[in-house]
Amino acid sequence: MLYFDHSASTPPYNEVVQTMMEVMKSQYANPSSLHRFGMESDKLIERSRALLADRMQTNKGSWVFTSGGTESNNIAIKGVARQYASRGKHLITSQIEHASVYEAFAQLETEGYRVTYLPVSKTGHIDVEQLESAITDETILVSIMHVNNEIGTVQPIEAIGRMLKRHPKIRFHVDAVQSLGKLPIAIEEWGIDLLTGSAHKLRGPKGVGYLYVREGLTLYPLVSGGSHEGGLRAGTPNVPGIVASAKALRMSLDKREQWLIKMQQLRNQLLAILGEIKELKLNGAEPLAPHIVHFSYPGMKPEVVIHMLEQHGIMASTKSACSSKDDKPSRVLLAIGASHEQASGGIRISFGDEHEERDITALGAALHKIVAQLKPLERRLT
Repeated sequence: MLYFDHSASTPPYNEVVQTMMEVMKSQYANPSSLHRFGMESDKLIERSRALLADRMQTNKGSWVFTSGGTESNNIAIKGVARQYASRGKHLITSQIEHASVYEAFAQLETEGYRVTYLPVSKTGHIDVEQLESAITDETILVSIMHVNNEIGTVQPIEAIGRMLKRHPKIRFHVDAVQSLGKLPIAIEEWGIDLLTGSAHKLRGPKGVGYLYVREGLTLYPLVSGGSHEGGLRAGTPNVPGIVASAKALRMSLDKREQWLIKMQQLRNQLLAILGEIKELKLNGAEPLAPHIVHFSYPGMKPEVVIHMLEQHGIMASTKSACSSKDDKPSRVLLAIGASHEQASGGIRISFGDEHEERDITALGAALHKIVAQLKPLERRLT
């Protein structure tokens, strides 16, 4: 089987699995306990936190461990909105954010906040000048994702951060779930106040998220019941998962340069193959993340293609795993101006460092066969 769904989840490093098993066996005490075993568990968490700060070069802030990217996004967005509501209740995001961001803002709208959902260009990118023009005296938060989880567009985060330095009242949140450990990110240099990540997107365990919080920034906690994670997230910390997630990030960063080169090579190979199949339409345009390729087969239900790929031993996806069972047209593709037909037929291929050229060749051969089989049935299967 060939697994091409790395944007949804990644196979964990063997070393990460081993670390998690060892910690589960040896460090079972509650890290909040005052006895020696508890203190040893707490030290492991703090070492993991220090490792993230060191590798991500964040001296003026701290890392909070959560249950995943969704929780990290919710803590960041709702935490800022509710903490600083007295300064203003205007928030800015984009039309193509992940559901955990998009729906968090929708929920805040029901609480009386006003949200501006910035449009994107046909390439899937926001305009920094348009963002600045949307700022008002009431704006307290801007939240823009780094890499789109569906089509892979890379947003101009550095330029946004530079612009927002002229607006010191506004907090800047970046959803980096698809880029942390993969693309270069200079958190402090780019003026990012809050940044989220997810361990299982970079070959770590599921159930662990990262949240960077700039020094001096106070957030309204979403979960009450203890002083864990600086009072920001109540609940007994997942010690094995935290230690394993820190190791996964370290390993990913150590391999990042060679990973980027390899992903671009595989991407170019796949793009050349897709260029031979005129029925398939690419979505998005540069700058794009090197590990995500998204295309549509207009006139064909995407699940038909997905199931046929599986018959060839290939696992792929239609869109975000969080909404893949939703048969509505892709909100992201509609936002970039795709037709309803094209937005209803999207396929996402996302790969990792276990893939080789022969795997892309196999994928290409399968796509050629599938399109040849389906072409006579176009529009009858929509």
